[in-house]
Amino acid sequence: MLRTMPPSWTILISLHAIAASYSLIFGAVNLLRRPKGGSIHRIVGRIWAVSMYVVVFTSFGIRTIDGGFNWLHALSVLTFCTLTAGLWAIWRRNVKAHRSFMTGSYFGLVGAFLGVLAVPSRRIPQLAIHELPLLGVLILVLLGTAALTVVGVAQLGKTQTVPIS
Repeated sequence: MLRTMPPSWTILISLHAIAASYSLIFGAVNLLRRPKGGSIHRIVGRIWAVSMYVVVFTSFGIRTIDGGFNWLHALSVLTFCTLTAGLWAIWRRNVKAHRSFMTGSYFGLVGAFLGVLAVPSRRIPQLAIHELPLLGVLILVLLGTAALTVVGVAQLGKTQTVPIS
């Protein structure tokens, strides 16, 4: 059964989970998509970076049941540093460092996600056990809205402005 939490935690955890889900999706899109560096890559990358920062900052409001911090909070500090370093690197036109920092940030996110899945008392495994249809709908909504976003971004990349005479 799902544990009862204060309403503020529920909102914060929901925001955190939604941002983390989009981070997983948009990060994968940018890592797998070719070519890199175009307008679609930059726009999807910005969406990913913002969602990653939301994940990082909301994580500090989510505590263990006794009010403390755990290894996921240390990963949030590291992620903040690597994400910021990756953005700084591309701003300085250092593509190699940008690629390394962003790839590391993404795989840190994947590691955290797997760590959360491995603990049966966490919300996602509990949803999978007790509310599988709801979890399925949530996943479909996330994937659908992310797909629409990527398609929309791709369409924006294809539109050309015609100069007005």
